Amino acid sequence: MARTRELRRRIRSVQSTRQITKTMEMVATSKLKRAQDRVVAARPYAEALAKVISDLYTPDLAERFPLLRRPAGVPRKVALLVITSNRGLCGAFNSNLSREGRRLIQDLEARGSEVELHLVGRKGIGYFRYVGRAIATQRQDIGDRPSAAQAAELVTTLMARFAAGELDGVEVVFAKFVSALSTPPNLLTVLPVERPADRDPAARRSTDPSIRTAANYILRPSAEEIVGAILPLYVRNAVYRALVETAASEQGARRTAMKNATDSAGDMIDTLRRTYNRARQAQITQELAEIVGGAEALKG
Repeated sequence: MARTRELRRRIRSVQSTRQITKTMEMVATSKLKRAQDRVVAARPYAEALAKVISDLYTPDLAERFPLLRRPAGVPRKVALLVITSNRGLCGAFNSNLSREGRRLIQDLEARGSEVELHLVGRKGIGYFRYVGRAIATQRQDIGDRPSAAQAAELVTTLMARFAAGELDGVEVVFAKFVSALSTPPNLLTVLPVERPADRDPAARRSTDPSIRTAANYILRPSAEEIVGAILPLYVRNAVYRALVETAASEQGARRTAMKNATDSAGDMIDTLRRTYNRARQAQITQELAEIVGGAEALKG
């Protein structure tokens, strides 16, 4: 009797857990659609900035802008921005990002670079505190709907320090949103700004002027002033895209994790019910046997 009561309690407990995970799966699915829309909406602006910089880039212009300055040799000091989420229950999403950030720190320090750590997200902050890393700045107020203003707050100071020569590079570790099932950690070099690749690989490889397409711009006031105005926008937009892609990846990872948890809870309930039915059947059989035995004893 005690065993059947315990099985009933376990079945109710797992049913309650499945209800919670199913609800979280539905909420993550709803948030994922909106997060995907933000990722898609950010792409045209980023592509337009990249195309203009690629078309106007020349070695002469690159020497005039601090944001295009490349360090000679090994970077002395690199700022690393690691973006994670504030909440868990999304599988290995945050641990993968944190481990990727730690791996990059070890690689940079092995090459002789000093690493300055900047963190976004409560989970990453907790991880690096646990492993004993010094944290330069941390932000926990950026939720699942990051804004361009928040991206600017993260990178504006780093841009100024890079331009002043205090930093030799700015790297960002974020989750690249490929699909709801694929959100791998990704590394993005924000500074120095590299010339964006041409869109057409065949045109980039070709040496025939008739094949390579060149943009026909009328530049006002000048290419130098245009590039100078666009470079900060390009850097801020790169960080913004990293934020929105990580937010979308978080919802995708949470939906997958909660779906797996819901399915596992359903399988566990089926197993517990079968065990309960067998135990109940054995109990009824034993009770019947006791009744029959008692009746036979009375007859005798």
